[in-house]
Amino acid sequence: MKTTNAPETQATKFLRQHKVPFTDHLYAYEEHGGTAVSARELQVDEHAVVKTLVMEDDSAKPLIVLMHGDCKVSTKELARQIGCKKIEPCKPEVANRHSGFLVGGTSPFGTKKQMPVYIEKTILDLPLIYINGGKRGYLVGIHPQELVRVLNPKAVEAALVV
Repeated sequence: MKTTNAPETQATKFLRQHKVPFTDHLYAYEEHGGTAVSARELQVDEHAVVKTLVMEDDSAKPLIVLMHGDCKVSTKELARQIGCKKIEPCKPEVANRHSGFLVGGTSPFGTKKQMPVYIEKTILDLPLIYINGGKRGYLVGIHPQELVRVLNPKAVEAALVV
């Protein structure tokens, strides 16, 4: 399904290449608005909007964490589950360098650098998720099982409800 003026990004190229069916969802991006804004604009539950966070472990190796929009990542719990001393968010410029996307438009699909992907386990229970399509103000709707098929993420339980 192609919506008029939906952007072509590294992420959408990746999705098409891997034959992942997705829907385009454009909205007015607000600086620091986060998933609350995209959920409001698209009239969907913020729990179904998935954020893509670029973090790094204690040896500065980058990784991606996919988390519900209405939750935070317990970096302490995540580190414990994946066997690291600590995990912390990358600085925006570092995250941009690893992913090839601007913060606010980071997608787990078609990243510049291959990184391990961790997904909050309960995301996999949702019938449909909205995740960044590689540009600020642009989400794609996909089935979580497709995400598992193309990214092979490791399921973790590190959500903190905000």
